Amino acid sequence: MNTPDELATVDGKLKELDHSALSENIHSFLYSLDKNGESRLPQRAYLATRHAIRQLQLPPGQTVLEREMADILGMSRTPVREALVRLEMEGWVRLIPRRGFVVAPIIADDLQQIYEVVEALDGIAGTLATKRATAQELDQLEDLIEQQEKALESEDLLAWTDLDEQFHQLIVDLAKNPRLRGVMDSQSDQLYRARLYTSRLRPKPTRSILDHKAIVSVMRAAEPDAARTMLQSHRYRSRCEILQVIRSLP
Repeated sequence: MNTPDELATVDGKLKELDHSALSENIHSFLYSLDKNGESRLPQRAYLATRHAIRQLQLPPGQTVLEREMADILGMSRTPVREALVRLEMEGWVRLIPRRGFVVAPIIADDLQQIYEVVEALDGIAGTLATKRATAQELDQLEDLIEQQEKALESEDLLAWTDLDEQFHQLIVDLAKNPRLRGVMDSQSDQLYRARLYTSRLRPKPTRSILDHKAIVSVMRAAEPDAARTMLQSHRYRSRCEILQVIRSLP
């Protein structure tokens, strides 16, 4: 994970080092789409570019040139432009006159609004998951916590952030409500990007692991109200830490 200074970009083409890393990241992601049978070019361009933004391979403020993305994706510029227009509508990129598409910045007020929604939905997910999850499914949550501990021990904050996302996503899955899953999917990637962007500027996330253990404990005890309260409190604390960092950046 880079520092804010290292994440800074200039107008024009992607830096050579970033271009190489971006190409490797996108090719790996495209391979996963191949295995899933996704062959539609605009959808492939959309998913791959969104993934690169989410993973900070295309950091906030980075100019996204259609021709370079087309070369990396191995397709013409038409599906790439369709993908960028869709990403603009969703708030991932902005169209700047005489500059082209630029990755949207991470804005504190936007995150505040997203967190307010996600905190409430996380509480609903925790309530439903506590009522519906099996003991074996709760074991999966504990396995993710163990992996998080190992990632933290090795100072691998990228792996930790990914496992943190998996933990919260699994709770939503265990709620077994497809409509809730759909609403959460529309917000979670923006929060993931913010968590990854600020991961090295926040306190070491040992408190989050303790929160996760406590959440699973009350879920095993079949206490849905406690699970809701703890998940919302956990998200609120994370929100405060991240917003403090974002607002302190120049």
